[in-house]
Amino acid sequence: MLKKYILFGFVSAFMINEATAQDIHFSQYTEIPSNINPALAGVSYDTRVIGQFRTQWGSVAQAYQTYGISYEQAIKHKKLKGSYFSVAANIFRDMSGDAKMGMLNPNLGVSYVQKINKRMKVSGGIQGGFMYRTIDVTKLRWDRQFTGYEYDSSLPSGETVPRSAITSYDLGGGFNYSYAQSEKFISSKDGNKFNIGASAFHYEIPRNSFFSSSEKLYTRYCFYFNGDFNIPGTKNAVMPSFIWMGQGKSNEFVVGALYKFILVDQSLYTAIKKPSAFSLGVQYRYKDAIIPCMLYQYDKYAIGVAYDINVSALTPASKRNGAMEVMLRYNMSPGYGKNLGRGDTKASY
Repeated sequence: MLKKYILFGFVSAFMINEATAQDIHFSQYTEIPSNINPALAGVSYDTRVIGQFRTQWGSVAQAYQTYGISYEQAIKHKKLKGSYFSVAANIFRDMSGDAKMGMLNPNLGVSYVQKINKRMKVSGGIQGGFMYRTIDVTKLRWDRQFTGYEYDSSLPSGETVPRSAITSYDLGGGFNYSYAQSEKFISSKDGNKFNIGASAFHYEIPRNSFFSSSEKLYTRYCFYFNGDFNIPGTKNAVMPSFIWMGQGKSNEFVVGALYKFILVDQSLYTAIKKPSAFSLGVQYRYKDAIIPCMLYQYDKYAIGVAYDINVSALTPASKRNGAMEVMLRYNMSPGYGKNLGRGDTKASY
């Protein structure tokens, strides 16, 4: 019984620290662009909707669950030659622990995309919203309520009861450089594209603690790269990526790659044949997790699945069980072929 409460206390402290010191994160980070950089809105797709669900640490304590959905729309006008605007909306929600500690974070954003030539674009974006954090204080357990043999909720805690909710504004922004090159089809043996950029979120955000009104949420800085490169002599591609995020004393670095098999190319003159591809790969989050990933794309739709195999210091408790994550994506104008997101044509995969 004593070991059970010690483990419970350790896990609770770990999860509370992670939730207050770091943002939500997804292993399939290239598939939640609004959480990486507002400047990515409208760069590769005219219209895109993405939803993600992640559940983690279920083998250790009450599962930590995270939800996210984002929408982006390019706004083009004939008077804006060589440039256009995009708008984006996203909302993130997470919930953890027996005390139901949660966060709701909706944001609206806008980006400006400037075409340098038919292959290159640069963009800048900002987004703003608010953060609403909650906790069920009636579910909290304190050391003075442990008799030495069992937990007794009727005993006084001797602690100052924290606030049950806090609200603060949110603000972020960043820059992105995009390159895309291809012939008519992605499998034409010269399809290549990549994005590289930097961003910052939660600039000078106040009121992050349930106990202290003076504690602030650290600004999260992000630097990333992701690409899609044809393998010479084949119609397939490799998709490398990395991301670094720093927030206060916390740092996260993830690197990996997927191998993409083109299953069906798009019809040349008709829409009878729908394009499809299957990608398989692995990522590594430094000192935390090995992450096998799978992505299936069919016409305008895509589904991705990732699983975190925990390799951190929490392994004795987690038994290497980390997180399961599922992503769904819809693009209005997919077209594998149709130029891979080049600046002079419609966007595509």
